[in-house]
Amino acid sequence: MSIPLLAFLEACPGIGLLVSGVILLSVSTLLYTEQLVSLAQIIPLAFAGACLSDHMGFYLGRWFGPKIHHTEFAQKRANEFQRAEAFILKHGALAVVFGRLIPAVRSLVPMMVGVSGTRSLRFSLSDTLACAIWSAALGLLVIGLDKLIPQ
Repeated sequence: MSIPLLAFLEACPGIGLLVSGVILLSVSTLLYTEQLVSLAQIIPLAFAGACLSDHMGFYLGRWFGPKIHHTEFAQKRANEFQRAEAFILKHGALAVVFGRLIPAVRSLVPMMVGVSGTRSLRFSLSDTLACAIWSAALGLLVIGLDKLIPQ
């Protein structure tokens, strides 16, 4: 199904800078309004895709560590990386939760948290909470947009 894939892609390190969350929201709203999927299906599917992508980013950050800063990808996006690092330093453990809710840094924060050396359990707990809040908000937006579309 497209919902977990789109949730994964919009938060995937690198790819997430190119794939807008608006695509996920639009597809989810269309599927919901056409009664092809229920809200009870959309929320866990989006949660799973988002959580998987965040964890992939975190472990990429852990595995590659400071070497990431010297890659061509990071050098081309130095401004985004600097913003993500400043965000993590400013907000500490809450950066994971806040980062999931801010589209501009969503795909970079998990990787940067991994680079920072944050413990896996701490990240997993924070990210589970973040993805739960984010997927619930997606569900509310889907319902809200459904009310705006004339039937």
